[in-house]
Amino acid sequence: MTKDLTSYKFACIIARFLDEKIASNISILNISNVSSFADYFVICSSQTSTQVKALTENLAEKVKNTFSRLPLGKENDAKNRWNLIDYGDVVVHILQEEERSTYAIEKFWNHAYSIPKETWLKESVEYSEYERVEK
Repeated sequence: MTKDLTSYKFACIIARFLDEKIASNISILNISNVSSFADYFVICSSQTSTQVKALTENLAEKVKNTFSRLPLGKENDAKNRWNLIDYGDVVVHILQEEERSTYAIEKFWNHAYSIPKETWLKESVEYSEYERVEK
């Protein structure tokens, strides 16, 4: 990871990578003031277990190719209804919509600060596959 890439910026870029694929209902929670194991959660939904798996694999590959960064760990249930990618400072949760409702991560971490979509899109614009930024 580059020296000036903060965990905040990294979370925003991850959200964009997911947004530009088939992920929906993406949220970023700043948990740095309420947790010692990570700074941010990136949480998203998907329609099917196939999509959950595809998003997980695509994100891990994209982060590896862009930042030469491998996850510290990965977890998933046997049916790919819920996957987790742990980058240390940023933990990514990719869930089917039903699982997301069941686990209610945002409700459990309701004391964490949520970063608005407009903010993380603006923060990560230079990593977009679709928007070209003039320099």
